Amino acid sequence: MSTTSTMSKMFAPLPPSYLPEIRRRPMGRLFGFCIRKTREIAGLSVEEAAGLSGMAVSEWMSIEDGGPVPQELNTLRAMAEALQVSFETIASMVLVCRTAWEL
Repeated sequence: MSTTSTMSKMFAPLPPSYLPEIRRRPMGRLFGFCIRKTREIAGLSVEEAAGLSGMAVSEWMSIEDGGPVPQELNTLRAMAEALQVSFETIASMVLVCRTAWEL
């Protein structure tokens, strides 16, 4: 058996439906990391930030852990206000992490 044949069996192509998920996860984690660091700089606990934004603590924690990234502008605006940063700051994070929203 050739090396090429062995490699192609070991690294079979992923189905096209899986590729967006591969990109989405690290970008969601990056967005969550940015949110967590911004919250820490603001001197807020998760509970305080969630409360100020009108979100459930579990929802905020999920975002910081790289879970579902909010897609609603109102949620992003509320997060920016809670973190005491401009909406443009959150929008910049969104632009950097935009593949987290790919379908």
